[in-house]
Amino acid sequence: MRAALVGVDFGQGDFDASIAELMLLARSAGADPVTTITGKRSSPDAAYFVGSGKADEIGHAAQDLGLEIVIFNHALSPAQQRNLEKRLNVRVLDRTSLILDIFAQRAQSHEGKLQVELAQLQHLSTRLIRGWTHLERQKGGIGLRGPGETQLETDRRLIGERVKALRARLAKLRKQHETQRRARGRNKTFSVSLVGYTNAGKSTLFNTMTKAGVYVADQLFATLDTTSRRMYMGEEAGHVVISDTVGFVRELPHQLVAAFRATLEETIHADLLLHVVDAASPVKMEQIEQVNMVLAEIGADHIPQILVWNKIDAAGQEPAVERDEYDKISRVFISARTGVGLDLLRDAITEAARDQQEADLRPRDDTAPDAISTFTNGGTH
Repeated sequence: MRAALVGVDFGQGDFDASIAELMLLARSAGADPVTTITGKRSSPDAAYFVGSGKADEIGHAAQDLGLEIVIFNHALSPAQQRNLEKRLNVRVLDRTSLILDIFAQRAQSHEGKLQVELAQLQHLSTRLIRGWTHLERQKGGIGLRGPGETQLETDRRLIGERVKALRARLAKLRKQHETQRRARGRNKTFSVSLVGYTNAGKSTLFNTMTKAGVYVADQLFATLDTTSRRMYMGEEAGHVVISDTVGFVRELPHQLVAAFRATLEETIHADLLLHVVDAASPVKMEQIEQVNMVLAEIGADHIPQILVWNKIDAAGQEPAVERDEYDKISRVFISARTGVGLDLLRDAITEAARDQQEADLRPRDDTAPDAISTFTNGGTH
């Protein structure tokens, strides 16, 4: 599907990196980005987001290049989306809809599919405003006399009912997860969750460590469903459970954070987060920040975290371990693809598991500072 990418630079953050990411997102969704149109503004235009002059430029490009879709690197209001589609005569997609579409393509598990549908319906319900005026039935007429409900109201009601049903089913699944987790807790199994920006190499690392055979691809959101595996870490740590989770991305739509809460629930209840970072990415610090923002949003920012600098082969770095001022491991430098430094990472997990076991055995003194919490966020502050 031939697509134009549109980005507006409002002078915040790394604009080029943001456009490069949009290109990856578009390709991950199956689009073929043939042109990129950018502009600068101090604030969005109320009617077209980009202003009428830029909208006409996009329209000419759509005609000349035979585009089937125009993808904006921003969240558009329902009115802006409709105005643009009328003016450009081509389908317009915003960043939120694009991410939702990728999630819909990738979801494999029953739960994942339910969560995506819920997020899509919540997004769609905001787009129904006056979208069906041509189908209104209030004026009556042969075959159109009915309960006096407009098509818009019918759609709203049906979406509302479906959303309610989905929420109920997801709540039931969440209860099942809670039961499974409680059983793990009773067995005192140390749990580790891999988190990180999308495409940082979490699934490659997960496969290398657990031989799990999880789907890996050089694209955004290759993993959507949480996969957990038990691993034996030697006598010191015993068995640990490692979970691979969905990748994070800047400006992750709020509907998705909410809908994927159950998927990310593994993260909230982990004993340790391995925050996987693409060491070769020029915007890695910004990506670390984005992940930490979402972790805070889902209530997982209090969990001990080790930064795993992955892809050191591409970044020209050596395997190493860094400790913070409390002598806790804060960073481990590895390559999941080549396996370099994985022994250091295993040692780091073993040490964290051992510390946790010791902490569980110690009588709790609420007045003492919590040493573990000091290295939350991997020493990035």
